[in-house]
Amino acid sequence: MQKKITLIKNAKIVNEGTIFSGDILIEGERIKEIAESISAKSADVLVIDAEGKHVLPGAIDDQVHFREPGLTHKADIATESKAAIAGGITSFVEMPNTNPQTTTIEKLEEKFEIAAKTSSANYSFMFGGTNDNLDEILKLDVNQVAGLKLFLGSSTGNMLVDDPKVLEKIFKSTNMVISVHCEDEGTVKKNLKKHIEEFGDDIPIKYHPIIRSEEACYLSSSQAIELAKKTGARLHVFHLSTGKETNLFTNKIPLKEKKITAEVCVHHLWFSDEDYDEKGTHIKWNPAVKTKTDRDQLWEALLDDRIDVIATDHAPHTKEEKENVYTSAPSGGPLVQHALPAMLEMYHKEKISLEKIVEKMCHNPAILFQVARRGYIKEGYYADLVLVDLNNPWTVTKENILYKCGWSPFEGSTFKSRITHTFLNGNLVYHNAKFSDVKSAKRLTFNR
Repeated sequence: MQKKITLIKNAKIVNEGTIFSGDILIEGERIKEIAESISAKSADVLVIDAEGKHVLPGAIDDQVHFREPGLTHKADIATESKAAIAGGITSFVEMPNTNPQTTTIEKLEEKFEIAAKTSSANYSFMFGGTNDNLDEILKLDVNQVAGLKLFLGSSTGNMLVDDPKVLEKIFKSTNMVISVHCEDEGTVKKNLKKHIEEFGDDIPIKYHPIIRSEEACYLSSSQAIELAKKTGARLHVFHLSTGKETNLFTNKIPLKEKKITAEVCVHHLWFSDEDYDEKGTHIKWNPAVKTKTDRDQLWEALLDDRIDVIATDHAPHTKEEKENVYTSAPSGGPLVQHALPAMLEMYHKEKISLEKIVEKMCHNPAILFQVARRGYIKEGYYADLVLVDLNNPWTVTKENILYKCGWSPFEGSTFKSRITHTFLNGNLVYHNAKFSDVKSAKRLTFNR
């Protein structure tokens, strides 16, 4: 069968710290050639004129919760991966706190089977560590799974690892990236008890960052880092939310050489505690959105490379669930469709360059997790590409939200930049708000 050939002409290509004008030839699933000018060799070539547009590598989101199996009234792999494609995210790594939890190899493989049938984006999963599944962790094929996820503070799904001996054993026993959710359980419980005594269950949402405090985050992340240093483990700290924590990380060595890395999520870069009055529990996340000062310090650490990756922690709940009183309203919100447009908005506000967005959302997740042949616009790499019109405004409305839960914390926001085309493994899967029927998603592989 003849390989499908696509030629993208007149693009501004954003890759590896530069922006240059050129053409991209895609043959089959991969990028065949990148040059200043390439001409179509036959009439069968699909030619896309990208004049006035930028081409970015497809983003790799290292932290999503797509809720399948077991919680599919909120979301599922089919719906959320489609939203990701519309948002320029072509690969995702999904978390283990589903129902049942992904804490055995059998349950992990069941998830891969679901994704193979229904995912619109490239996929991998994290394996969940618990107080009693070290034997399963040791059986994992490190080239077939993104990494290990540990909850060091309880969040949605109650997968808390709170036995220090088990924790040390896990850290000592695996070379995989260990990704951690860091909030000190004792501190959070004590703060929650105090606020329930004062307010009952209907605690005003503005107290969320005081309950899930800077102290709770710092205590947990600093302990995890100490343990990683002691054991030599490869540690990745998810969703930093405080300025104080940023000082635990270094920018003195390249990412490839780092043993301890950090991520920040879009919501912690966008919102602050001043938004709780307007947004309420719609911006209730764990860890909590904190102060403007914290947000400023997260930006500073992102831009000076103490923070390595921007992710979403996409975690949908239904609107009805979110609108419960404080103690019943779950934490988390949907983000994959709007994360890249939100970061491009920050480019327009001169907070971050296009090159830096690509570094943090495309290149660095690929380096950090050793993802094979993705995250860059390079000859021989898979053609996961996103075409962006930086001057084509649109507003987030109920009608254009693709999440199964049907709402977004960005509802009502106008973004200047629009994703016009998404290519996945060489196929044009999304164009001007329409999806193709071609199934081209693949399981991510890793070079370890």
